[in-house]
Amino acid sequence: MVKVITYGTYDMLHRGHIRLLERAKALGDYLIVGVTADDFDKTRGKINVQQSLMERIDGVKSTGLADEIIVEEYEGQKIDDIKKYDVDIFTVGSDWKGKFDYLNEYCKVVYLERTQGVSSTEIREQKRQLRMGLVGESKYLCKLLKESTYVNGLSIEAIYSDSLDDVPAELKKLKTVTDNLDVFINVVDAVYIRSFPTKHYEQIKKVLNAGKHVLCESPVTLDKQQCKELFELAQAKGCILMEAIKTAYNTAFSRLVLLAKSGKIGDIVSVDATCTSLKELAANEVEKLTVWNSAFDWGPTAMLPVFEILGTNYKLKRIVTHYIDKERNFDDFTKMDFIYDNAVASIKVGMGVKSEGELIVSGTKGYIYVPAPWWKTDYFELRYENAADNRRYFYQLDGEGIRYELVAFVRAIDNGRMARYIEEYVSEAISSIVSDFNNGIDVIAIKN
Repeated sequence: MVKVITYGTYDMLHRGHIRLLERAKALGDYLIVGVTADDFDKTRGKINVQQSLMERIDGVKSTGLADEIIVEEYEGQKIDDIKKYDVDIFTVGSDWKGKFDYLNEYCKVVYLERTQGVSSTEIREQKRQLRMGLVGESKYLCKLLKESTYVNGLSIEAIYSDSLDDVPAELKKLKTVTDNLDVFINVVDAVYIRSFPTKHYEQIKKVLNAGKHVLCESPVTLDKQQCKELFELAQAKGCILMEAIKTAYNTAFSRLVLLAKSGKIGDIVSVDATCTSLKELAANEVEKLTVWNSAFDWGPTAMLPVFEILGTNYKLKRIVTHYIDKERNFDDFTKMDFIYDNAVASIKVGMGVKSEGELIVSGTKGYIYVPAPWWKTDYFELRYENAADNRRYFYQLDGEGIRYELVAFVRAIDNGRMARYIEEYVSEAISSIVSDFNNGIDVIAIKN
């Protein structure tokens, strides 16, 4: 019996895929099809695959051409599979010609001509051409513009600001640059908001009422009830409203949260997160509200692992802050403590104070250690009393997670349903905390 093996993503299965599988099947008696796992796809740069692994496996299964389906999860697995399954022929599309010649040492390698004029990328492009607009003046939007080029079918075409003089020159090259929000809304399908948080509520509400989708930098609002209201409005309008904390969309972060909740380190007793950076601030930036304070800029990111792991039903909180402009509630360092029935959490955030930006989740059996900068991590460890039991986890991370959140947003729009990377109750809790900070509730100010 001649065994044949081939691999692919098989996203949005089309006639090109089927034709390739038919020709692979004809090469032998038994066809093994390897479907790439989501994480492995990321390592190969395929970040906006539209279907889940199980959906793609089901698609291949439905063709009736595969005698066996396996999952490709790591680099070098092809050699292991060829040996394990006693494969005679490895085959793949001709666009990979020469790439897998090294496998000739283990079996025969055959490159098959692909069906012309069809590809998953083209299908994704045809399926949607999402016109996105940006709101705000932050230099961060330049980074977002760059990362958007990695997302098929997404085009950033406009920017709105009520202070156009403060918009970076790079963003003024977009097709539409305006200080008229109505004009802006009319030329886009979706909006990314990075304006000062006090403006979020009214801007989001107007965009949603116009039937457009919103991805908003956290915090969504500075009021818990307003946050809840906006999510309800989005649902009523059939629109997607998602919160942009890039860390939440990283594979490593989601995995460490799952491991923490699974009991791998026992009962969670403490979560400690630190996010700091040193920035030189011009006086007019603070006065004109074109730059965020520490609590707004870093607070949501630092609170994310606390609320994801311990929940939001804390019994007591305390906020200790150092202001550099009390009138405008501008802090350069803030520490927040949350007391739960069986655990405690602490976050430190700052733009004028530097500390080790690590995340530590402490449990009764061990702890999770994420080195600085933990919010951009592609690596973390489970550590135990016996070091021989320690485990290390590595995950692909491109673009700090920005492109992943853009992909998740586009996918949610395509699917017509919210992607729960950040639960609404977490968004509401973050809004509540920053609201308390902004209003001086439970805040203790310290001096130099």
